[in-house]
Amino acid sequence: MLTEALTVLASTGGTALVTAMVTDSWEGVKSRFARLFGRGDAKQAEAAAGRLEQSRAILAGLSGPALEQARSEQEFAWRTRLGELLEEDPSAEQELRTLVAEVQAQVVGSAGRVEQHAAAFDQAQQVVQGHGVQNVTFGGQGGPGASRR
Repeated sequence: MLTEALTVLASTGGTALVTAMVTDSWEGVKSRFARLFGRGDAKQAEAAAGRLEQSRAILAGLSGPALEQARSEQEFAWRTRLGELLEEDPSAEQELRTLVAEVQAQVVGSAGRVEQHAAAFDQAQQVVQGHGVQNVTFGGQGGPGASRR
């Protein structure tokens, strides 16, 4: 049975891994996690890389609630696998800690804050597209022809 600290590490690792699946740094992250799961065995690392790619494919093309549900399921699956790895090989702990810290730094660096400002008047319409957490506010600028209701 895992200690609380290792359970948290497995959970954080699963979240970091799944978050990285939709970033530009995925290929490097995938190879690092595959090596971690392989534990020096090339065939096991290759099998892990295949499972990682299957997980990424599940997330591809999804959005909204479907994406959030799939992310949650994938995070659970990888948290479980990381927990099993830590139970079977406690020496993997430090490597996983290092890997998680590096992935979190990459993800934070590549997922900076984005702001969009758009103005539309009269019969014009606006469309806002994005991914992740979004806070959209309409109104409040009072441009030409703006109505106050």
